[in-house]
Amino acid sequence: MLYPRESETREVRSLDGIWNFVRSDQANPTQGVRDEWYTKDLSQSRPTIPMPVPASYNDITTDNLRDHVGTVWYDRKFFVPRSWSKNQRIWLRFGSVHYEAFVWINGQKVVKHEIGHLPFEAEVTDILNYGAENRITVMCDNALIQTTVPQGKITEVPNDNGMTIIQSYTFDFFNYAGIHRSVHLYTTPRTFIEEVEVTTALSENNSVGEVFYSVSVNGSAANEAINVLNIQANLYDKEGAKVANTTSDGKLDGCLKLTGVKPWWPYLMHPEPGYLYELEIKLLAANEELLDVYRLKVGLRTLSWNKSQFLINGKPVYFRGFGRHEDSDIRGKGLDNALMVRDFNLLKWIGANAYRTSHYPYSEESMQFADQHGIMIIDECPSVDTENYSQELLGKHKSSLEQLIHRDRNHPSVVMWSIANEPRTASMNADSYFELVANFTRSLDKTRPITAAIAVPYTQDKSGRHLDIISFNRYNAWYSNTGRLDMVTQNVIDEATAWNKQYNKPVIMSEYGADTLEGLHMTPAYVWSEEFQEEVFARHFKAFDQLRKKGWFIGEFVWNFADFKTAQSYTRVGGNKKGVFTRSRQPKAAAHLLRKRYFALGRDLDQCQFPEDLFTYIADLIS
Repeated sequence: MLYPRESETREVRSLDGIWNFVRSDQANPTQGVRDEWYTKDLSQSRPTIPMPVPASYNDITTDNLRDHVGTVWYDRKFFVPRSWSKNQRIWLRFGSVHYEAFVWINGQKVVKHEIGHLPFEAEVTDILNYGAENRITVMCDNALIQTTVPQGKITEVPNDNGMTIIQSYTFDFFNYAGIHRSVHLYTTPRTFIEEVEVTTALSENNSVGEVFYSVSVNGSAANEAINVLNIQANLYDKEGAKVANTTSDGKLDGCLKLTGVKPWWPYLMHPEPGYLYELEIKLLAANEELLDVYRLKVGLRTLSWNKSQFLINGKPVYFRGFGRHEDSDIRGKGLDNALMVRDFNLLKWIGANAYRTSHYPYSEESMQFADQHGIMIIDECPSVDTENYSQELLGKHKSSLEQLIHRDRNHPSVVMWSIANEPRTASMNADSYFELVANFTRSLDKTRPITAAIAVPYTQDKSGRHLDIISFNRYNAWYSNTGRLDMVTQNVIDEATAWNKQYNKPVIMSEYGADTLEGLHMTPAYVWSEEFQEEVFARHFKAFDQLRKKGWFIGEFVWNFADFKTAQSYTRVGGNKKGVFTRSRQPKAAAHLLRKRYFALGRDLDQCQFPEDLFTYIADLIS
């Protein structure tokens, strides 16, 4: 599924804005379907309220919508120009609806999609009214059960008014819901470029590059005779100069070769990180008629890994970054370009070169931004705290990975797939389950390694043998031995060493940290204080430096980049406070410590320069 882009042959229109919104009764979530609310304006069935799209609906109102369980409804009207009716096809595309979506156009059902955080689309060419008004209606269901990805439980419990529905889940972030990402209408020609898959290669000295492309075509000409179609591929550098081109006569795949290539490098590993070329794909008929044009950014880089290292363009990588969340005040998990730009500015300010999309796929716009800025991504599917393994769950788990890989496989920033976060891998069923998940992932992409963030002890884990990279989460001095700063460094060294000894694979510490209330200061350091977070980090840094000398320890990821909302709990004051930045993206004291750490690693490992403001002037000491 290609990201919607305008070209000579395509138009894109956004349906973002203020929609009408209705919540269903929790005790009667399917009433709107039975009563066919989708056949007319929602306002004729229930009183509506305005709701922004994209955004989570939970924190928009001042009533109890935040904790609603079950279905909600959206609708809006839009016009389609008469010109769109001429010899082209029209598609409706959602960037993400969480968790399950049902969509109608003018009363006709056009698509159903399950699993949030991933795009879906449907052709609506024959359903639209051209040169006239149309209505789109969406029903969204946020209910999580044991066969959804992620999992949850629905229970009915007594309250002061009788009975109520409760949604529970074990994962530690709020189950935001709604139309989270942009909604688009876009056009394609009758015969069009449906998929483009890109892989790249570099010569041993990185001076010669190759871009391999494979195109899938949809349309009548494709169905009748594929060999009447040609692909013309052009590659342009950042200045817009054409550096390679080829024509694949009668074929839908080919290779572009260029000398003097500028490889895609991660941030701080090269003076010009995130270098992108533009690949232009033209679909031509046998008579040279232009049928379709699609353009995408391409980064030329190679990935390789062995039992002790992960390499990009032949150079060993040491990951330094974060687990994150798509989360902010008011809009929840809704796409916010201003927030996205701020987050990437902070990532670069602090000297990080990577993050994990914990614990679900992030927006396509953020993936494009990571490509541009040279930030490496461990791309994680929505499987979190996976347990109670079943065939139905396995099918949905695999589906989430298939959708994720098809969406993100062309991004140079994506360097690893994470197939789960903190699954219950001590279970006997976990062995065969994750063998199937890992093998399925490799069948879709053999160019990237597979990992999972594991929280069970290494002595109990049954998933690591199916992974390429071992990632483990552990909270020494927080969940384990709370407050004991003297029980951090050696524990980290011992556990990482044990994971490596168990599986003989590279090891990453994918989560560590401590909740910190900004502005709380205590000396000596005490839990929840900013001093304690700094001390926890420093004790981990000491362990990491000793582990780096062993040759197989390849990365450190703080939990978390910024504070984020969770379900209500007496252990969470307004949410999880493990961020080095507040939820409003302001630094805590530990952010400045971490910045010195990450840039020190950058200078030591990749010979990057220190920022001028990294160290504060103290004194000019004269002997």
